[in-house]
Amino acid sequence: MKNIIGFILCFYCSVQLYASKVDTLNVYSKSMNKNIKNIVITPDSYSKKGKAYSVVYLLHGAGGDYKDWLKKVPKLGKYADIYNVIIVCPDGNKTSWYFDSPVDETMKYETYISEELVLEIDKSFNTIVNKKNRAISGLSMGGHGALYLAFKHTDIWGVAASMSGGVDIRPFPLRWDLAKRLGSYAEHKEHWEQNTVINLVHLLNGKNLKLMFDCGVDDFFYDANVRLHKKLLQRNIPHDYIERPGGHTNEYWKNSIKYQMLFFNEFFK
Repeated sequence: MKNIIGFILCFYCSVQLYASKVDTLNVYSKSMNKNIKNIVITPDSYSKKGKAYSVVYLLHGAGGDYKDWLKKVPKLGKYADIYNVIIVCPDGNKTSWYFDSPVDETMKYETYISEELVLEIDKSFNTIVNKKNRAISGLSMGGHGALYLAFKHTDIWGVAASMSGGVDIRPFPLRWDLAKRLGSYAEHKEHWEQNTVINLVHLLNGKNLKLMFDCGVDDFFYDANVRLHKKLLQRNIPHDYIERPGGHTNEYWKNSIKYQMLFFNEFFK
């Protein structure tokens, strides 16, 4: 009897601690003519008939998929409950880099996330349909994607962040299928120059996007993040930049997401 009571108490506590709901949403992409899977986490307080919610989009890194964030940070559901937000984790293909490829018509992930997915999330869930209540972040390739999409679509996102982001892709012409998405650097240099985050700072006016990014000092993307920080300072673009010990690791990202969720919450308020 004691064992049964103990089991019930443990089950009750676990339900209370992780009461958010995790769903898989299939969204048809007209631009790519295919269905794409996305994780959607709604907080315990969520109701379609109740209040509307802010939304945080989290983009995975190279080699990952829509389940990647939950694998790396199982506490995502807890953050949805704490901050009363909806969290969306799209599938960005393993190496899409989240732009519309100028050399491959089947890869249009900028259009998918910025237009098709956002529209479907606002249609299917009780969201606040306003850029002031929409955030985007990501790790590694997803960090590049989050800033890339937010810089180019300041009418969609009000706040953006990146952790360990590949914010300058030009030093890596042979890595992560970038040449498949942009063409070789030798033959299509203009594609690389036009689609790297560090070259898109001119799209910001210092008021149209709240911005935060961080990187570990032992990360191979550290130099690029430092250069982005300095460029934003030169252009007088307000932003929060953090560097801390750590490399390109799950442990770093588990720590980083805690601060970014707090940053988003302050913005939403």
